[in-house]
Amino acid sequence: MPRDPNIPDEFQVYTLCLLRRPKDAPQLREEWRDELQTQHLAYRAALRERGVLVANGPFREQTDVALRGLSIFTTGLEETARLNDDDPMVKANWLGYDLMEWWVASGTLAFPGFDGEVGDRRVMEDD
Repeated sequence: MPRDPNIPDEFQVYTLCLLRRPKDAPQLREEWRDELQTQHLAYRAALRERGVLVANGPFREQTDVALRGLSIFTTGLEETARLNDDDPMVKANWLGYDLMEWWVASGTLAFPGFDGEVGDRRVMEDD
């Protein structure tokens, strides 16, 4: 059977992190939430400076209000999990996360503000 012409010859594979509010998130005083937010933003900025976080930002209008934001990492799933486990908001159980690989046709996504390679080039195997 010939390869489907709609499947790209080559993909760029990105590691995505969906941040979400856990159902069992603790009740936090407003001043503690503000402090955690400051620490969270500083931590994410440091990851970007290290070159392991490419893009990062909150969601505002979404169908599931538990979803809080999205990050694109240059690291694989295991390292990305370790990095997210060290986020102050994750440590406080104010945020949790889901990780996944996102396969995008090579050349369709660019990060002009990021200096370096993002994602692994891969070919999807025929079934």
